[in-house]
Amino acid sequence: METCAARVLPGDAAVIDPVLLFGLALAAGAPLALSPLPTALAAALAAAALRRRAGPMALAAAAVALVAGGLRARALLDDAAGLHEGAAALLQPPARCEVTCAVVGSPVVIGAAQRADGEAPDGRVDVEIAGGTCGGRALAHPLRARLYGAPRDLARGDRLEVLVDLAPIHLFRNEGLRDATAAIARSGIVASGTIVDARRLSEGRSVGAAVDRARASVRGRIEATFHPEAAALGRALVLGETDLAPEDQDAFRESGLAHLLAVSGTHLVLAVAGLAAALRAILVRVDPIAARCDAGRITAALCVPAAWLYADFAGGGGSAMRAAAMLTCAMGARLLGLRSVGVRNFALSLAGAAAVDPLVACDLSFGLSAAATAGLLWLQRPLAALLVPRERPPGGADDRADGGDGGDRADHALPASSPRALARKLLAPLATTLAAMFGCAPLLLLSSETFPLLGVAANVVAAPIGELAALPFCLAHAVLSWCPPVERGCALVGSGALLAVRAVARASADTGVVLRLPEPSPAQLAALAAAIALAWAAERRARRLAALAAGAAAWLLLEGVAVRAGAPRGALRVSVLDVGQGDAILIDLPEGGAMLVDAGGFVGSPVDPGARVIRPLLRSRRRARLDAVVLSHPHPDHFGGLPAVVAGVEVGELWDTGQGEAEGAGPVYAGLLSDLRRRGVPVVGPASLCGRPRVLSGATIEVLAPCPELHPDRGANDNSFVLRISYGARSALLVGDAEHEAEDALVARYGAALRADLLKVGHHGSRTSTGAALLAAVDPSVAAVSCGVRNRFGHPSPEVLARLSARGVAIARMDRGGALIWETDGERVLWSRPGQPPSPAPDRPGAAGGAAGGTSGPGR
Repeated sequence: METCAARVLPGDAAVIDPVLLFGLALAAGAPLALSPLPTALAAALAAAALRRRAGPMALAAAAVALVAGGLRARALLDDAAGLHEGAAALLQPPARCEVTCAVVGSPVVIGAAQRADGEAPDGRVDVEIAGGTCGGRALAHPLRARLYGAPRDLARGDRLEVLVDLAPIHLFRNEGLRDATAAIARSGIVASGTIVDARRLSEGRSVGAAVDRARASVRGRIEATFHPEAAALGRALVLGETDLAPEDQDAFRESGLAHLLAVSGTHLVLAVAGLAAALRAILVRVDPIAARCDAGRITAALCVPAAWLYADFAGGGGSAMRAAAMLTCAMGARLLGLRSVGVRNFALSLAGAAAVDPLVACDLSFGLSAAATAGLLWLQRPLAALLVPRERPPGGADDRADGGDGGDRADHALPASSPRALARKLLAPLATTLAAMFGCAPLLLLSSETFPLLGVAANVVAAPIGELAALPFCLAHAVLSWCPPVERGCALVGSGALLAVRAVARASADTGVVLRLPEPSPAQLAALAAAIALAWAAERRARRLAALAAGAAAWLLLEGVAVRAGAPRGALRVSVLDVGQGDAILIDLPEGGAMLVDAGGFVGSPVDPGARVIRPLLRSRRRARLDAVVLSHPHPDHFGGLPAVVAGVEVGELWDTGQGEAEGAGPVYAGLLSDLRRRGVPVVGPASLCGRPRVLSGATIEVLAPCPELHPDRGANDNSFVLRISYGARSALLVGDAEHEAEDALVARYGAALRADLLKVGHHGSRTSTGAALLAAVDPSVAAVSCGVRNRFGHPSPEVLARLSARGVAIARMDRGGALIWETDGERVLWSRPGQPPSPAPDRPGAAGGAAGGTSGPGR
């Protein structure tokens, strides 16, 4: 029996495989849950385009799969949000916990490069906490957590007694960035922390535990026998552990070679195909088996569990699991005596993955693997024919539009030494690389702000080294601990090959030949999907090209929409960002400019909010320039993210109080100033800013403190820049970390002139700020509190929340609900939180205010 993606019918019309439609629709449930309107429109256009090539039953089944997948994904996201809120209620502020737990995920190594303290590599493990106490409070329900500092010999199923400092995971919820709740929905992990002490109560006895112990053994042998600089590369290739040094991570990403260290289908094909060949060679030599059984079917039956075991051993990532599913389909077809067809296997792997995990499309590794496979299945042959045009068969018959094999037969008839045959052999790897890269391009733009223009050349050079030397020798090394001399030889060759691949990656990245592109919006991705469906449905090449051209035009049109939305005209938009325990405020100015006030950061945290939040947000809003960057005062929770931000954008000027230079604020601050001055960016201080309002891109900005200069008898908090930003009749007051001394001085000097609609609450809501006198003078309708769920300072203070609530001020806390977007056209004011539509700002104080818990906001 034969299966295929499309059956050719009379008239050259082809029926698209219904399983492929079903699998694609089921996998699209996650995009439907996250971006309903663009996904629904793209699905409707695709259905209209495919109606002639897919029967009504197939389209109806695909529609049901799409809706069911979307509903399942939405339910998982809502449940995950509830789980996180429960963890935040239990663990805020973070607490020291004495708990019993079970290991539920394979332990991985966190290298020294990823540790904030720079110490030796340590373990990271996912656990399910069954019981215990946190900060004296009993755990009412089980919860999952990610623990750092774990013993490296743990395995799934191990039961532990742990003393751990635990805190909720910070989601960094900001409009325009991807929903981090999906990670919780897929893993169940809602908290993380560092182990203080751990004791193993019992060992796991499952297959997973055996796999983890095998991983630990191979990890140890890699570290013992590989070149020190290649050990992390070897662990990435064999075990899926991505703890490379930051410079190597950047080099592999910017060169387009990251896939060579990712566990992919190539790994499974090589490992399982090698096992299959060995098993078959053995079985055909066993006469009783060879005489009575089909050795190929026995081999296929044994290779199915082997594929899943290897995928689990290699880290269980989305790409490995998808490849295992596809191999299972291929082996299953062989076992059943069916013809294995790549497209049908691909379709079944998509459908199976989405059925098990409705949010599998949120797994970047799965998406890249599926996209690369799709590129190879549908683009490799056309690209190969384009690079070396096929000779027409005698008689001049045209190739079929659907990629018929007439030209292939003509080429096969060519002598092996002919120039055309040699060219096809030489250019076949280039066609394969291009096909995979074209398939992955949209997803690569989602994960990186640069696209490697030299990626094709780098892959042509490095891929043979990685796939023909590094991969086979590293895999062989994993099973040769019983033969130390051969193991050391494999380690030597594998190390050399990996270091050669790294050298290619670094050389390619050092050229800086990359294309900086904005992140595709959901609408653009939907337009791309619709265009591909239209091209897929077209029966003639001209119509296919027209469909792709229409898709490109729609992409460009939507890019214009995204540019306009990122830089609105005639409006002042203040985005108080969710960067954890720190301040970061992005301000879109009425005439299209932008300024940034602070960029978050926290001493000891491995998360850089500049790279994690602000740079992606600027990219999402198509911002390549900041007219002004303001450092309110030289504390790490305000400047920590600035180096990463300014490295990727043009900066008009830096506003700095100067206290950091006068008193010393550490190497990060000093490096920031040095870099900006080297680039010719003016550094402007209070003497130039105080005393007169400045009009910047249509908004009026008043610097109210520290004026006329720094107050030497005050600390950094009370020397914070205080800015009043106005447009029309509306204004926002940003007070940095100003405390009572600075507040009293502001009230005495300006009084009612401090009036503002939006108040960025001082010092993260500390009890030392936001006094009654300041509130009376400012009289805000909305107050934003920049604090994080992991802060240990008790921010925001109950006293501050009570004072705000007593005046009827609506409170927007970043630790509850994420970022605040406050926007005005000079008269009307709208505000919103992530996932909620804009709504009119609350009435003036005196009306019913937010509850003392401080969670009032649109849609809440």
